[in-house]
Amino acid sequence: MSLPARVAIVTGGARGIGAATARRLAADGRAVAVLDLAEADAQKTADAITADGGTAIGVGADVSDADQVAAAVDLVAERLGPPTILVNNAGVIRDNLLFRMTESDWDTVMGVHLRGAFLMSRAAQTHMTAEGWGRIVSLSSSSAQGNRGQANYSAAKAGLQGFTKTLAIELGKFGVTANAVAPGFIETDMTRATAERVGVDFEDFKKAAAESIPVRRPGRPEDVAATISFLTGEESGFVSGQVIYVAGGPLD
Repeated sequence: MSLPARVAIVTGGARGIGAATARRLAADGRAVAVLDLAEADAQKTADAITADGGTAIGVGADVSDADQVAAAVDLVAERLGPPTILVNNAGVIRDNLLFRMTESDWDTVMGVHLRGAFLMSRAAQTHMTAEGWGRIVSLSSSSAQGNRGQANYSAAKAGLQGFTKTLAIELGKFGVTANAVAPGFIETDMTRATAERVGVDFEDFKKAAAESIPVRRPGRPEDVAATISFLTGEESGFVSGQVIYVAGGPLD
């Protein structure tokens, strides 16, 4: 079945879940703008997509900077067409126990995750509402339920769930859906950094995680990308305001 031409923006698309998502959406027939802090990093993912026959560009922008976000979305619209798919994936960690966490640790995480999703969604929804069709997917996390050493990250990821539900209410009448995907343990550079923080070998870290996951393996970026593919697709228009945990088992 031939799908309508759609343009997608994937933030934090240079690596990990973002890169896997950008590749999956390109394979779905979307033109993809890979957005990351450094344009050169974003372009590497875009080049891999074009080498496989897809359409992609790399865009450099700080998602926590309103002017850079506006310029980036305008650039995407100019080069690829109006973006009607947005994946808010950009994220950082600044883990520490509360008594050691600095204001900078808190503000940096909130700025990228929450402010970034707000700025990107605000800019992109202009195109979505004009087109009468749109899909916004924001990356939450199982850490939204609380996780030792991640007061900032947990709060940001929980905030994204409320943000998502509100977007679904406000934008639904324009043909725009908003959903959140909350991964559990996924093998990425971020989980590797967490293992380093707690002083555990990454292979041992993954093995320990797998023992507590019902499907008995860590998740892969492609597992998350597959869920995002559905939520940004043509047939998911009656799914909105949901938080879907991609965690290998049930989470409350």
